Amino acid sequence: MEIKILAFGIARDILGGSELKISGPENLTVGRLLELLKERYPAFAGLTSLAIAVNAEYANENQAISAGDEIAIIPPVAGG
Repeated sequence: MEIKILAFGIARDILGGSELKISGPENLTVGRLLELLKERYPAFAGLTSLAIAVNAEYANENQAISAGDEIAIIPPVAGG
């Protein structure tokens, strides 16, 4: 199954760009996607927290991902 990942902030730097398309297994969840990303891009393991959105809505680790879904990786943001 192919999914589109949008990356922001440090996640964009880790992936080497703001958009990535990857193939993943059927029955993929947000939690399993994060595991796959940490395997392929070990720098993700160093991030203390990430927000994940599926089709523009924040998701938890158990949420299923379907073919064609758009995933956004949103790292912590600091500012003032």
